Amino acid sequence: MSRRLGVIGIVVHNPQTISDKVNLLISGYSHMIIGRMGIPRPEESVGIISLIVEGSTDEIGALTGKLGLLPGVTVKSALTGKKSIVKEEPLNDQ
Repeated sequence: MSRRLGVIGIVVHNPQTISDKVNLLISGYSHMIIGRMGIPRPEESVGIISLIVEGSTDEIGALTGKLGLLPGVTVKSALTGKKSIVKEEPLNDQ
């Protein structure tokens, strides 16, 4: 499977109304999240989240697409051009 490194930038407007859904979606993709940073800006009713991710373009696209469908959420992503191949480990029957 081909995997890519990237960053996802998320701006959440009025986070008090939608942050639970944003966090639930992000945690559903925790297997591909390497790092996360969140900056609250309550004086502007905005929350900013950056995610460092490693996954297939389909996985990353699924996450950003679902986040972008949430009301008040803006998402942008940037992926590296370099692809890495992950070897799947054989299953051991023990």
